[in-house]
Amino acid sequence: MADLIFNEAKDKMHKAQESLQRSLGQIRAGRANASLLDRVSVTYYGVPTPLNQMASISIPEARVLMVTPFDKSMVQEVEKAILASDLGITPTSDGNVIRLVIPQLTEERRKELAKEVKKEAEQAKVVVRNIRRDAIDEYKKQQKASEITEDDLRSAEKEIQDLTDRNIKELDKIASDKEKELLEV
Repeated sequence: MADLIFNEAKDKMHKAQESLQRSLGQIRAGRANASLLDRVSVTYYGVPTPLNQMASISIPEARVLMVTPFDKSMVQEVEKAILASDLGITPTSDGNVIRLVIPQLTEERRKELAKEVKKEAEQAKVVVRNIRRDAIDEYKKQQKASEITEDDLRSAEKEIQDLTDRNIKELDKIASDKEKELLEV
């Protein structure tokens, strides 16, 4: 039973890491990254469809994203969807493909984005700490119900704390890697 609580906490903490990586992947670092377009959806025959399901996205140069819709009649719709998104990048099209040139970031914008990265990382840490608290509460309930001994409770709390420390260290690493990427000129 105790292993179940530990494994569940471990799984949830791993998901918090993945979530942080996804949200940081959408922060523009002045270079092309296909995940920038993850949140863009296009109305395709009346159905909102994620862009990456209806077009191939490639990176021909370091700061250029090239979007090639599978259905050439959708080029204008894709352009409109990109313009309507919160990317802040104006697409250019030649009728077959759409190019997005990622502008170089200013120093001020880089610092703003670095703050955003710190904020996202802090939110992920709060999630991990909440998972730790919930797991320890579960162990305490078991101890109260005499399912585990007090020694088992102490060792379980230590295991959960070690897991939490490892995950927080990993979140810090993910955030600092993204900050380095942002502040690199």
